[in-house]
Amino acid sequence: MKAIALPHYGGADALELTEQPTPAVAPGEFLVRVKAAGVTPGDEKLSIGTLDGIMVTHFPLIPGFEMAGVIEARGFGATEFELGDEVIGFVVKDWAQNGTYAELVSAPARTLARKPASWDWLHSACLPLNGLTAYQAIKRITIGEGDTVLIHGAAGGVGTVGVQIAAARGAHVIGTASERNHDYVRELGATPITYGEGLAERVRRLAPEGIDVALDFYGGDAVAVSRRVLKDPARVASVADITAPDQGGHLVWARANADELIELVALAESGKLSITINRSFPLEQAADAWRMLHADGRTRGRIVLDVDAT
Repeated sequence: MKAIALPHYGGADALELTEQPTPAVAPGEFLVRVKAAGVTPGDEKLSIGTLDGIMVTHFPLIPGFEMAGVIEARGFGATEFELGDEVIGFVVKDWAQNGTYAELVSAPARTLARKPASWDWLHSACLPLNGLTAYQAIKRITIGEGDTVLIHGAAGGVGTVGVQIAAARGAHVIGTASERNHDYVRELGATPITYGEGLAERVRRLAPEGIDVALDFYGGDAVAVSRRVLKDPARVASVADITAPDQGGHLVWARANADELIELVALAESGKLSITINRSFPLEQAADAWRMLHADGRTRGRIVLDVDAT
């Protein structure tokens, strides 16, 4: 099979289009023919060694965690899907080696859900990781109807999903973003606010009595600023600041969960959740996709590999 692989830790320049053996399919796993693979900053972090120490990595390394594709084979005891079923997945195992930047990937049942029937392959491939990250942060901190929620990084990949899920739960959402993204944040269902110096004062003008919940999908000093405007300083969750627990908040690291993926698919099918694609690249241009992640700081909309176009 064709796959993007690295012979050793490295960035975009180390990515190579290679021929790799079909991955083994363990009991309880499915072999999926990948149609599209989402591109995330986490893919690069794994490949340059940033996650060394918390994730065992073997080489040659095929990056990628997100995908949409078709079930091609089943391992022993894998009964959740039939051959030909269309699925999405956040494909994580106990080690990293055979990722989703490939024509085929083996995926445990717990990492998969049926693809949204009304979505195309490219958009579907970008739902699992960002979707689960936002969903699990919201679940950890418990957002409900009537809550006033501050979301840092509202125009980013995770933030856009978080805004939509919180709004679907009946919350009033305030979302930080650069001024060029304010109209976009409004379309998602949030009241935009510019991040940076003076943020706490701007939030207080919008919510004089304080906010109920804060979600940090941005990093920096977002947790510290949130605690200054929260009614309860403990109701802040971050996916970007590992010091959040030391500050009295919560740190969220996305985990594969088939039931939660199913709930995200239901939101997508109901029209309450959408994904914006910035640009797609064929598999062999994965290096260009990574370079685009850094092109102008923070790219609005997702970058995705169209594996089926290879």
